[in-house]
Amino acid sequence: MLHGPSTNGDNGTIRYGMFIMPFHDPAKPLAQCYDEDLELIVRAEELGFDEFWIGEHHTMKYETIVMPEIFIGRALGETRSIRLGAAPVCLQQHHPAHVASRLAFLDHLSKGRLNLCFGAGSVTADQELYGIDPKQAQAMVDEAVDIILYLWSSDPPYEYQGKFWQIRLKKYVDYETGIGFIHRPLQRPLPPIAMPAMSRNSPTMKTAGARGYQPFSHCLVTGNVLADHWRTYAAAALAAGRTPQRSDWKVCRSIFLADSTSEARRLARTNSLGRNYEYIGMLFDRGLGRKIYKRDLETSDADCNVDFLMDEQIIAGDVDEVLRRLLALVEETGTFGTLVLMSYDWDDKPSWLRSMELFARELMPALNRAVGAATVC
Repeated sequence: MLHGPSTNGDNGTIRYGMFIMPFHDPAKPLAQCYDEDLELIVRAEELGFDEFWIGEHHTMKYETIVMPEIFIGRALGETRSIRLGAAPVCLQQHHPAHVASRLAFLDHLSKGRLNLCFGAGSVTADQELYGIDPKQAQAMVDEAVDIILYLWSSDPPYEYQGKFWQIRLKKYVDYETGIGFIHRPLQRPLPPIAMPAMSRNSPTMKTAGARGYQPFSHCLVTGNVLADHWRTYAAAALAAGRTPQRSDWKVCRSIFLADSTSEARRLARTNSLGRNYEYIGMLFDRGLGRKIYKRDLETSDADCNVDFLMDEQIIAGDVDEVLRRLLALVEETGTFGTLVLMSYDWDDKPSWLRSMELFARELMPALNRAVGAATVC
């Protein structure tokens, strides 16, 4: 018996989206990377993906989009219905008033297709560049969210005295000429807001649950950590007098499909998906170790290798095998509202497009049939 309610999305189905960090080979020209990412968004819309998320990174050769909002503005002209968002907007790296203004602007440009995800950037070089103390990250995110919501819900004059930012706009407010006003988003009361989770007992999930924002779980963690994300989120929501809805939960997974399981596993071990996990593992090795990868914290870092990842974080196979793996995941985590497919560099474009088509046309209908049948029983 699967856990959780039988209704996930608005029509009782698990929706599906896509997330790119993005991850590209530094040898590939940046313009080509951006063109391929735009083509990916267009194809995702054609295949019925509900949403598309883009990561923000400022100092990385492999993860190449510095300001997702600019990229989203470019993608709006290529698409008509898919919802777009930065995941996350790294709030501690930006002045909250600038974030409020540019996101409101983008929501109007998108005609209400903007999704929001607020969180802290984790790239140490980004933090050094902007003079950010990592220990203050969550407190800065919380304050920035408060300021953004204050600006979006208030008329001038504005004044906010925070620990990290001080907002004051009084002297030059002029109602007759319309000067001194912060623009508000098109969507009312607000665009949908999500917050990301990666760690056990996630402080971000506590904030999201208390505020009523959507939980957004990372692809790098194992199923038991995903389950912990939901427990942490739900407990915080209930403590704040809110009813947590599993239909709000977004779960990212690294999935690669092919016509046979042997082919899918062979490709995933060595293509840009497998290389991404090896790359991130290398980053972990230079910092806090591979704790984030682990199901059991007693596991050694050396054992968190590609073989381990292929049985945990990476789901590779034909449609039947991937369906089996996903149903086992749902058994462990409970149901969720949106399955967010990770996408990586097109080192082999035909195989990536084939995987994407199998995901949308065969896997997701099969997953919804299976979850729907199991929750009715």
